[in-house]
Amino acid sequence: MKAANLLGAILLVVMSFTAMAQDIPYFTTDFPPAEFAARRAKVYDAIGANGLAVLQGAPNPTGYTRFRQSNDFYYLSGIEVPHAYLLLDGATRKASLYLLHRNEARERGEGKLLSAEDADEVKKLSGLDAVFPNEMLAEHLARAARQSGKQLFTPFQPAEGFAMSRDLAIRAVADYANDPWDQTPSREGSFMLKLRTRFPQFELRDLSPTLDQLRLIKSPLELAVIRKATHLSCAAILEAMKSVKPGQYEHELDGLSKFIYYRNGAQGEAYYSLIASHRNAWYPHYNAGKRKMQDGDFLLFDFAPDVGYYMSDITRMMPVNGKFSAQQRELYGFYKDAYRAILKAIRPGVAVTSIQTKAAKAMDAILARARFSKPIYEQAARRFVASYHEGAKRGRLGHWVGMATHDVGEYDGTLRAGMVFTIEPALTVPEEQIYIRLEDLIIIHETRAEIVSDYLPMEMDDIEKVMREEGLLKKYPRLNRTEP
Repeated sequence: MKAANLLGAILLVVMSFTAMAQDIPYFTTDFPPAEFAARRAKVYDAIGANGLAVLQGAPNPTGYTRFRQSNDFYYLSGIEVPHAYLLLDGATRKASLYLLHRNEARERGEGKLLSAEDADEVKKLSGLDAVFPNEMLAEHLARAARQSGKQLFTPFQPAEGFAMSRDLAIRAVADYANDPWDQTPSREGSFMLKLRTRFPQFELRDLSPTLDQLRLIKSPLELAVIRKATHLSCAAILEAMKSVKPGQYEHELDGLSKFIYYRNGAQGEAYYSLIASHRNAWYPHYNAGKRKMQDGDFLLFDFAPDVGYYMSDITRMMPVNGKFSAQQRELYGFYKDAYRAILKAIRPGVAVTSIQTKAAKAMDAILARARFSKPIYEQAARRFVASYHEGAKRGRLGHWVGMATHDVGEYDGTLRAGMVFTIEPALTVPEEQIYIRLEDLIIIHETRAEIVSDYLPMEMDDIEKVMREEGLLKKYPRLNRTEP
């Protein structure tokens, strides 16, 4: 062998060894394999002995973006590599994973990634029953298709990825469909079309309802990760209270929050930050972050991280100058008391309509003793209470939280242990474009409701006290120089 070729071979071996020895876990440390096996067991029960379920994992992201697995695929496998497939057999109750082949050139640059060549290691780490290269999935489906009457389940709903809930995922599908110059089909739609075209022998069924109901009730380990996400969200809001002052831009608080999230192990954001000052708060999902905040502004702060594929959703409001004005005190004070009435009424094993009716009656008393400086403020308060009375007939407190900020799952109207949700009623004064909202994360247990974020200041005097402290942004002012 020539010297140049020998040197190249040595370098290849050294670099390959370095990639293999990288100090990162190849399988999640948040959940043991037994947790994923228990979830798959419930899927086997749902699809029955005559059913198969196939899930398509997330693709490689475009650009310099870290890979994040889709929620349902992670929920059943814990596998975090792109272009993976999972086949669940209801008859044998076995799970097969399909992975790409090793790309040695990519591994030399980015580090090792689990591949089909790591079958034994993957099975050991994950508890999955078998691992194959991707091209074997078609053969295995073809074999199963020989049996008449087989049902093949796959999620019909769009996959949730980075900072995504199903409502926005569906909106993205619709936006493509409405674009006459694009009309790209959804990835799930393309996958289902291939399954139907190649294997018409199967009766194709929707797996999404089964997964949605499983995800509705969280395990103790899931709740622990959700608590961490909630505590990080609260830490960011607390630091914002200490840091905010007139003259700052909204996006500076966005950056401050992300520092806290990533510093403490978050893998991303649960959703784009809703940091809205003054009339920007009138738009509930304003996220541009471009406004310079002024003395006298009221600031809405709604932001949370993605911690190990689990989210939170917390909102607080604060005066930018650190002191509630008389107008802010009367409107926020009424709203806060009404909001606390809802939190106080939440109990496990109780119909949501009963909870809301009890809270609405408490709001009647709060409204009766409230005093307002303007007729439009009193009208706004009365509309708020009347709206809550009306909403009690529909039986919806807020929205679920879990692997998505707006999480999935249907229920019978009664709160059960393992449910996680937020409440976020809003008080609005259209005449002055005033919008006030609080939001807390609640976990339902067998005998109590845990308000995980309850320690985050909500009372006006407590908020003002925190805002007198020196925050990170005050210690580290932004750079004034823009040249190199």
